[in-house]
Amino acid sequence: MAGNIPYSDFAYVYDKLMYDVDYKKWADFIESIFKKYKQNPSLVLDLACGTGSFTIEMAKRGYDMIGIDISVDMLNCAKEKSSHYENILYLNQDMVNFELYGTVDAIVLLMDSLNYILYKKDVKKLFKNVHNYLNPGGLFIFDINTPYKFKNIFKNNVFYDVSDEITYIWQNSFDSKRNICEFDLTIFTKENGMYKRMDEIHLERCYEINDLKKMVNESGLRLLNIYDDLKFAKAPSNAQRVFFVCEREKL
Repeated sequence: MAGNIPYSDFAYVYDKLMYDVDYKKWADFIESIFKKYKQNPSLVLDLACGTGSFTIEMAKRGYDMIGIDISVDMLNCAKEKSSHYENILYLNQDMVNFELYGTVDAIVLLMDSLNYILYKKDVKKLFKNVHNYLNPGGLFIFDINTPYKFKNIFKNNVFYDVSDEITYIWQNSFDSKRNICEFDLTIFTKENGMYKRMDEIHLERCYEINDLKKMVNESGLRLLNIYDDLKFAKAPSNAQRVFFVCEREKL
């Protein structure tokens, strides 16, 4: 995640909160995109890699991976989980202003991490940076929470989840004028028979699909397609997550 101040305590409960995310399914979908567009990348950059779960899944499949995240604590968790993998390099950088020593074959930005970028100027900067570090013909794949999700699912709702190890209460407040959604999280984790409380505030920006299309094109990247959540289908009007597949044009 980037765009906000990194959250040190949050890093160590992140995987427990994301227990229902099927990283193998996400990796299957990303690989199917590579195959669909006849790409066989060797070196892949995972921007805003968090605790490295997706990075590790791709490393298991033989890809050389670079994981970038702004949070040192997230990267510490990632390194601990991936100590057996020599084909992963982690870098502590902001996803907007990342720097590499060379170019890569593919870049992914997943788990609605782009929504954490609160200003259009920074999204434009990110896209330009992706263009600079992507090999000709390489793919850039990112997903977003859709305007429908912000306006109809998140809006001003409250969500919660209760388990033996971790419990959270998630209160949302969506400002339609600023297109900013504030997530107010209260988390309780069980430690030595007692519960520790954590409070987090996260912000995401709602981006219109057409605005992102324009920014992609202005960056020099070429938009190949937009897909529904983890499937090769046109996203319906009530889609909650969509994937953009972009290409740096071949020489």
